Amino acid sequence: MDQIKDRIEYGSRVMEYAIEYRARKTLGICVHPDGRIEVKAPVEASLEQIRSHVHRRASWIYRQQRYFDSLGIHTPERRYVSGESHLYLGRQYMLRVVDSERNEVHYKGNILEVECRHRRDARTLLLAWYRRRAEIKFGEYAAPLIARFGRYGVQPSGIALKEMATRWGSCTASGQILLNPRLVGAPRICIEYVIVHELCHLVHHNHTKAFYELLAREMPDWQKWKMKLERLMI
Repeated sequence: MDQIKDRIEYGSRVMEYAIEYRARKTLGICVHPDGRIEVKAPVEASLEQIRSHVHRRASWIYRQQRYFDSLGIHTPERRYVSGESHLYLGRQYMLRVVDSERNEVHYKGNILEVECRHRRDARTLLLAWYRRRAEIKFGEYAAPLIARFGRYGVQPSGIALKEMATRWGSCTASGQILLNPRLVGAPRICIEYVIVHELCHLVHHNHTKAFYELLAREMPDWQKWKMKLERLMI
């Protein structure tokens, strides 16, 4: 869908943002490394509701923009060549692409090595490897958390991977938890935060006071890990 532009005043600053209407239930805000602000809004949301939501999140938006500015550079586009730095479970690995008769990905020490017959296939091989690791690790991390939420009489209908541009996780109306495969780059505790967040939605569907009370009960320091996730996974 086409985007429309709007702005609000925050102190002496003017925050400009793009609004994209989608078939969704909640308002979401994404701050990009270059400072751009995008708002994903339900199709029935009014401009006044959107402005009010952006005002409430203005302090967080400003902190995100300041953080990205402090980095001095924006995240470069991945080329999937030797020497690049890639994350896996919160650790930085140096990518090494080598010619081989096999198409295989493995890691040792601080090296993430892609063996391939054709170097142009390095990206495809590495992303497929990340997805396989995500399926394994997300299931492993989710199992004890799902068992814990049994005390509330809820259980997800399943855990699945879904590419999402601005979200790390979501919960469907049928109770399926969807996780962004890119999340496998984050530390385990951050992945667990996203899973716990979505499990809380099985009990409280919206971001109500009761939802955040449950989230704080199940993960008292959730805000710390949310912030770490946002800062690490640029």
